[in-house]
Amino acid sequence: MTSDEQALDNAIRDEQTYLDGLYSRVDELRGEVDRDLTTVPVGHGGSAQDLVDRDARMAALAARRSDLERAENGLYFGRLDRTDGERLHIGRMGLRDADLTPLLVDWRAPAAATFYTATAGSGSGIRRRRHIRTERRVVTGVNDELLDLAHPGARGAVDTFVGEGALMEALTAHRTGRMSDIVATLQGEQDRIIRSAAEGILVVQGGPGTGKTAVALHRAAYLLYTYPRIAESGVLVVGPNAAFLSYIEQVLPSLGETQAVLMTPGTLLPGIEPTRSEPPEVAALKGQSAMAAVIAAAVAQRQAPARAAEIVFDGDTFRLDSTVINAARERASHGRPGHNRAGRAFREEMWSLLTDLVVAHGEQLLTDVERGFEAEVRRLDASFDRDTDQLPGHVGGSGTEVSGTVAAHEHERLRAELAADPTVRATIEDLWPVLTPEQFLDDLLSDRDRLQAALAASGADLGRETGDAADLLHRSRGSGWGLADIALLDEAAELLGVDDSDATAAARAARERDLAYARRVLAGSGTRGVSAEAMADRFAESDTRVLAERAAADRTWAYGHAVVDEAQELSAMQWRMLLRRVPSGSLTVVGDINQTSSAGGSTSWSSLAAQHPRRRWTVVELTVNYRTPQEVMDAALPVLRVLNPAATEPVSARTGPHRPWRLEVADDLVAVTARLAAQEHAALEGGHLAVIAPPALVPALASAVAAAVPGASSGADLDLGSRCVVIDPTQAKGLEFDGVLVADVEGLLAAPRGHSDLYVAMTRTTSRLGLLHTGPAPAAITQVPTRPAS
Repeated sequence: MTSDEQALDNAIRDEQTYLDGLYSRVDELRGEVDRDLTTVPVGHGGSAQDLVDRDARMAALAARRSDLERAENGLYFGRLDRTDGERLHIGRMGLRDADLTPLLVDWRAPAAATFYTATAGSGSGIRRRRHIRTERRVVTGVNDELLDLAHPGARGAVDTFVGEGALMEALTAHRTGRMSDIVATLQGEQDRIIRSAAEGILVVQGGPGTGKTAVALHRAAYLLYTYPRIAESGVLVVGPNAAFLSYIEQVLPSLGETQAVLMTPGTLLPGIEPTRSEPPEVAALKGQSAMAAVIAAAVAQRQAPARAAEIVFDGDTFRLDSTVINAARERASHGRPGHNRAGRAFREEMWSLLTDLVVAHGEQLLTDVERGFEAEVRRLDASFDRDTDQLPGHVGGSGTEVSGTVAAHEHERLRAELAADPTVRATIEDLWPVLTPEQFLDDLLSDRDRLQAALAASGADLGRETGDAADLLHRSRGSGWGLADIALLDEAAELLGVDDSDATAAARAARERDLAYARRVLAGSGTRGVSAEAMADRFAESDTRVLAERAAADRTWAYGHAVVDEAQELSAMQWRMLLRRVPSGSLTVVGDINQTSSAGGSTSWSSLAAQHPRRRWTVVELTVNYRTPQEVMDAALPVLRVLNPAATEPVSARTGPHRPWRLEVADDLVAVTARLAAQEHAALEGGHLAVIAPPALVPALASAVAAAVPGASSGADLDLGSRCVVIDPTQAKGLEFDGVLVADVEGLLAAPRGHSDLYVAMTRTTSRLGLLHTGPAPAAITQVPTRPAS
């Protein structure tokens, strides 16, 4: 054994001893928690304060047990040796011994920051940084960096990358179909972004493979750890599609954070699933910010139109004048309570007005009858004077009231009779209907006249004539929702609101009953130190769902922070929908404006910030590509130059052993792609392969590739754990694979933002890249060498 091998063996042995001590402490703490859990009283006995304390203690013990459970994977991964002899051990969680002496520092703690930022020239006082690799409770490797060049034995130091050996090992390892956390190999520029303040919107611009997603997720974990107010409200994570969310879903739990809700732009509105596909120009039109004004105008047009209303009841016609209706509308809308709540106030006034009209009409009839009766009495008097034989043979009459008018206490009965009349009720409700977002938007989009009226009333500039916009937006009733409709539905939901007056009143009454009962119990028991409010809380039925479940089901949930990945793809209306969910204004926004493929997406962060001037925007950039070898980035550079001639030239952290290639396919593209997929899959020796093609080609390719590579996955139920997947560029966003085959380059370039699609496809690989085209090579890839004969 050489001296270097002996030194490595000794280092691994030393770290194993320390790791054993850490797990001994973890097991000790687990035992304490388990014993404490068994001593917590069960049942409903004890005072109200006992019950409240028990619930809090149970929650705290359960959280601690969960923390200790995650210690089984990657508990300890780093050590700092200072020049003054002090050692600092870094891990996924903080750990102290029985005397409260620190054994392990949480990677998010300020003291751990130096582990990610120290270099030989930083003056940090660090002699050595050690990366420790483990598999569960066993140390499998150690990688040292000597940063104090004056120290005996120092052979130089790496300033470019922190933990270069550990980093390169992680970068060259096979992909697994799931993103892993990078807490052990974070680089200095990444760590600085992660630890930046929570206030405002932080935009992280970065090219392919720069670690934008990982940085955003680690920043979310850091903020949840550092800011309790964020943890209380949770973090919203928005990704481009379901496959991407499946890819990243284990990162935050692996870092000990479960207060996150993962969604796509299509699932931000609970209960609505987009199933309708639409032409890009329609989706782009719906995504414009001017559509907010169109929605607002359409809502206003459903609120008591400026015309008189005639109502037929009991054979009589009653007229509600337009001036009366307009005045009631103004009163109902005061304070902008939302369409549905304001509608209740408006309809209440209409029912009162109508009831008064009916009463007044009855009184007028009575007056007319009385006048006629008086005339008849005078005639009878005259008859008496003439001849008693001329008296009527019979006089009859009936009535329930002496006066014949409707008494005050009978107004409610009359109002109920009016409300029970279906024609009357329909007329009143049509003046200001109760609307759901789905009903409202379906009414709007399926009625061309209504659409054109809303477009005209809004004054919105949609870049086309009102009639043309109405033609594009118009669709048949009940035809489902497209992705772009979700933001329109959310805008409508915000304006319509919910009339929860009855529910609020019922909840208030129930709370008063619980408080009254609690006061009686406390008065009779002589209990001290417990409030009636605390006891009433115990009576109330509580929502036992975890925070993430409650937040996901509540459109109005206010998150403490949001992470938005592939943010360049969001339309202006989607941004409105997203920002209203984070009233604190704290967001981490990551993306690459050179990879924008959606028609309504952003191509400039500054223009996006200008649309929301009340928010504070800060843009930072990640500059190093950790995923993709330099050879691949060189091949993709001409495509990037078409997209943005001024874009920063990508720099990769490493070179690779394989050169990208291209192949002109003269015969059956599907068959050739399937054959090459089998070859590439075998060459990866257990790695993951992606075949990326235009959406229209994916179904045929998926079938052929599955026959050539058993277990290949594609479609809506895409399994990223499969060793081979067939996907389109939109599905590929944010993902990475050991090898990539791009099929039909010309087909990709034919899309509205085809160069973005090609750039995305080419930069998903960590190792091998092949490009297939059916004619002469498009200009953007002519510099890629042709595939060697095999």
